[in-house]
Formats: sequence, structure tokens, C-alpha cells
Amino acid sequence: MRIVSPRGAIRCAAPLLLAAIVAGCATPPSEPAERAAFEQNNDPLEPLNRQTLDLNLFLDRILLKPVTKVYIALVPEEGRDALKRALDNMKEPVVVINNVLQAEPRRAAIAAGRFTVNSTLGAGGFFEVAAKMGLEKQTGDFGQTMFVWGVPEGPYLVAPILGPSSPRDLVGMGIDAYSDPFSFLATVKAIDQIEIARFVLDGFDQRARVIDILDDLQKNSLDFYAQLRSLSQQRRAAELRHGAAPEPGADFYQDPNKSPAAAASAPQQAQPQASQPPPRSPRP
Repeated sequence: MRIVSPRGAIRCAAPLLLAAIVAGCATPPSEPAERAAFEQNNDPLEPLNRQTLDLNLFLDRILLKPVTKVYIALVPEEGRDALKRALDNMKEPVVVINNVLQAEPRRAAIAAGRFTVNSTLGAGGFFEVAAKMGLEKQTGDFGQTMFVWGVPEGPYLVAPILGPSSPRDLVGMGIDAYSDPFSFLATVKAIDQIEIARFVLDGFDQRARVIDILDDLQKNSLDFYAQLRSLSQQRRAAELRHGAAPEPGADFYQDPNKSPAAAASAPQQAQPQASQPPPRSPRP
């Protein structure tokens, strides 16, 4: 029986995307505070997302986490770091492609330089040589490219196994899989097992790097789902802007718990004087 490659498995996301798009048309609440929370969370699929998270936690508990613990026990930290560098190096061509599509020639050139240096002097990426030459790691995926092009994100979505995402990012993952030269070569040469091994190792490595963080978060959170949603959305927002903070919106100073009339006058009342430091963060 032939195992399906990650490229082919992406097709399985189509029904999930359709459900997300349909559910994304849900009518927002009319009450100001509830509407503000609805728009901030962007999560009309919350009931389905919570069920999917429960499924993911179950699979993690019975399979992913136990295997990850064995991986951590058998492979020393230096070995895990070297493996991560090699796996990240294989993603550099996709980073180059997406930075070109985003009209970021400097970032694309840096990523191309990193791939060349680390693939040769760094023995396939197992050693980080490029950073010592001033070629810092760049980000770039097709979900980010679509963000730059103005494509809407869609609702927050917890995908089976893949975890927190969005329809835009799931589509981006599929396109990245098809544009990845290594994945394309593995498919052409009918050596999908190598690509599957890469996909599985990358998953275990990523799980190993957050094993303590997720355990603490799950143990100490009153609502693990809401906390995970907030952290994943913040992290993705930073990635989409290459690490830059988003610009504050027009309602930066608004309190969603106030009535619309009171909120309309809030920006003038809440703006700091010239002698006062600016607020550190918007009010919840």
C-alpha cells in the first residue's frame, strides 16, 4: 500500500475550508461588547474548533507526546538543534519564492544566500554558518504572501493535527507544498518516503520545542482553548509582518464595554498629553 505524500494530503483540507468559509458568514452580535469580542477573536467556528482541539489533544496524549518524549530522551539537545537547522534549511527555497512574490528582493537575496552557504559550508544546514556572515534568518510563506496581497484571512480555524490556523494559511500551506523544490523532486522521483520522513521529523521536532510550554499553559490556564487562540493569533500576526508590530486601529482607545455614544468620544478623552508617556497597550 502506497503512503500518500504531504503534497497529496493537502487535498484533504478542501472540505474543512468549505465549512470554514460558510461558517465565516455568521452574523456578528449586535451588542457592542460582544461584537468587539467577536471581531477580535475572529472565531465564529468556536464550537467546532473546540471539538477539533479536543481531538488533537487526544491524539497528542496517546501518540505524539509519548513519541516526542522518546525522541528527546534518545537525541541530545545538540543533535536536535542540528536537525532543526537542516530541516529549516530545506525550507529556504520556499522563503525565497515568497519574498520575491511579496516584492521583497533584499529578503529574498538574504534567504537565497543563507541556503547556498548553509547547504555547502554548513553541510546541508546541520551547521549555522550563514548567520555568522550576517545573513539572518528570514520568514516567508504563501499565507504571508496572500496577506501582503490583501487576501482576507477568514475565520480562526483549528485544523486536525495541524492545530491553530486560518483558511488563508491552510491554502498557503498547500501552495507552499507544491512549490517546494524538495517536495516536487521527491514526488517526481517517486521517493515520497523521504518527504514523509521529513514531514514527520519536523512535526516531532516542533512538538519537542514546546512540550514544557504547552504543558504549563494547559495546566495553568482557566480556558486553554482561549489562551492558545490568543497566543497563536499574536504569533501569526507578528510573522505576517516579518516581526513588526501591527499599526493601531482607529478604535485603539475605545472601550468595547461602553455604549456607542460614549465610545465615540473616548479617543479625545483617552489620548495622552504631550508630557505623558503613551499607553503601553489598548484597553481590552
